Amino acid sequence: MIKEGKVKIWSDYQKEIPDDHWFYVRSCIRQNFFPAAEVTFLKILREELGKDIYETPRHTTCGGIAYHLECIPQETQMTIIARQFALMTEAGYENYTCSCVTSFGLYSETLETWHEMPEVEAKIRENLWKSCRMEFKVPKYLAHTSDLFYKFRNDISAKAKYRLVNKETGEPLKVVEHIGCHYAKMFPSKGVGGAEYPYVLAGMAESWGGNIIDYPERRHCCGYGFRQYHVKANRGYSLSNSYKKFESMEPYHPDMIITNCPGCHYFMDRWQYVIAEQTRKTYGQNGYGIPVFTYEEVAGLTLGYNPWDLGLQTHQVAVEPLLDKIGIEYNASEKYLGTGGKLICTPEFPMSIKCC
Repeated sequence: MIKEGKVKIWSDYQKEIPDDHWFYVRSCIRQNFFPAAEVTFLKILREELGKDIYETPRHTTCGGIAYHLECIPQETQMTIIARQFALMTEAGYENYTCSCVTSFGLYSETLETWHEMPEVEAKIRENLWKSCRMEFKVPKYLAHTSDLFYKFRNDISAKAKYRLVNKETGEPLKVVEHIGCHYAKMFPSKGVGGAEYPYVLAGMAESWGGNIIDYPERRHCCGYGFRQYHVKANRGYSLSNSYKKFESMEPYHPDMIITNCPGCHYFMDRWQYVIAEQTRKTYGQNGYGIPVFTYEEVAGLTLGYNPWDLGLQTHQVAVEPLLDKIGIEYNASEKYLGTGGKLICTPEFPMSIKCC
């Protein structure tokens, strides 16, 4: 009976993810933090998997950061989203996928609100027409971009050149997966696996050869929290959350961290540098940090893409120890080269955490 109940609960948190034909919107902060990740997402879907995925330069931010910081009201934020849906409708698509988990949470919230309160949707349609002379259909299906890579994880694995395996020992790498709060916690039924046991990243890592590490603070927030970071006086709270996670995972000696949220990726990468500079403590091996990757970057590495084309030189924590552990080929002298092979600059390295 208990087993049957668990099977029923698990089935409630599964998603039907369409196979093709997606309207895609990028993340405003990912384009600034790790822009190559989104380019890699499109490259893998289009060139490796032959999928139809469309984007338009006319799309904008979803308004999420301003909304969560209480800089704009919900009605304004919903009108911005309505315009995104209008662009999708105009392009002839009905499956909508977004790169940012904050956007995913807001799209889910908006659609649920409109479902429960049709009068709100009617007001937003009026706002959109008055401001833009545009109309829209709601998406037939909404997914986060990590859902798509989860769906196609075995197809990617079949094309992989490398596995998440230690080339010397043959053992699977120890992988920490970190799920963005706005993916699983706001609307658990919208994510793969719900809030407590989301499987979207774990499924990818396992399919690509890695072993997922469980640890006490696995579901703890990275600490971004919008007002925890964007209000300068509150940034200590943001750092403390990430510190708590690193301290909790340290005894398990993870080889890497994989995330599906642009904020989580950024802060779990950058805060390791801050902690090292403040306390001289590092969480990786031999004075390095634990490298943090987006799921697109990990997929690209397994497919044999050049690490610098994936933008891994923009990470604060050095990735080379992991590349060496897997046996991925790379040219260290090309790390900071720009277009045309010209050296952009060599960054100033921190004092207390090793960087290659």
